[in-house]
Amino acid sequence: MTELSVEHLHEEPAEMAGAVQRVQRKMAPIVPAQNIAGRALVLVIAIMTFLSCLTFGAVTLVRDTASVWENQISREATIQIKPVEGLDMEAALAQASQIAGEFPGVKETRIIDRDATARLLEPWLGSGLNIDELPVPRLVVVTIDENNPPDFAAMRAAITPKLPSAALDDHRTWVDRLVAMARTTVTIGIAVLALMLSATVLTVVFATRGAMAGNGHIIEVLHFVGAEARFIAREFRWHFLVTGMKGAAAGGAAAILVFIVFSWWSSRNMATPQADQATALFGNFAIGSAGYLGVGLMVLVIGALTAATSHATVVTYLSDIDIRQPDAN
Repeated sequence: MTELSVEHLHEEPAEMAGAVQRVQRKMAPIVPAQNIAGRALVLVIAIMTFLSCLTFGAVTLVRDTASVWENQISREATIQIKPVEGLDMEAALAQASQIAGEFPGVKETRIIDRDATARLLEPWLGSGLNIDELPVPRLVVVTIDENNPPDFAAMRAAITPKLPSAALDDHRTWVDRLVAMARTTVTIGIAVLALMLSATVLTVVFATRGAMAGNGHIIEVLHFVGAEARFIAREFRWHFLVTGMKGAAAGGAAAILVFIVFSWWSSRNMATPQADQATALFGNFAIGSAGYLGVGLMVLVIGALTAATSHATVVTYLSDIDIRQPDAN
């Protein structure tokens, strides 16, 4: 670094300002471009960004899946008929379907046949089931008009006397629980994301203070001889902006790779019963264009947050120097 000579301290103010400007142009960077602490900070920011993006993606996935569930459930109701002694199951299914289809607001009714019922039970009971040998309830799916839903109480009252073993489920309880679960999960995810961003800010504060401690004598000399605080802060801000963007980009790319791998795995295993159940619960593990856009935005936010945090830390440090200087005099 170019040093200030003793004669510079006795020059006129205008000449002193010119000397400071020349020193600012010629000197080496205040913050070393590459050092052990800098590489460690890049790694820490990459990890925090990776976890933040995973949290954001998980929240997006849960929210989208819950919305799909809610829409699907709100469009359908089911009539479950339990097998009892002396009951002709096929006739009972046809009768329940006919009664439900007569109500206004019902678009169509569909009986779940034996093969479809066996496929529903296959993940738990295995293949090759004989439905007639098991006391398995049978279902009638009722597709409803979302804008003009039927009177479920009247439908239930019409079905129960004729088919005592039948039960109508309009899924309202499941919808309410689903909405509550989704909101709780999103709230927890946002809280975790806020904690991660706070940890990133604290990490940058400590890293900035460490860099300033290592170059404190240089910063104080520059500040006392007339170097503007915004110049010193700009040096730190640029350094930590580059550092933050490197770490954030690496962490964001790793998170995107994880989502792509999960989406690919889900699509490759779509035909298996396990994958069908996972897809029913969590969708196809694709966060969509909005999710990827959010990951990119998260990278920019963390990079900007890193630069802003270092800038505020440097300005506070220089303000403390100004406060201490009159006391020292």
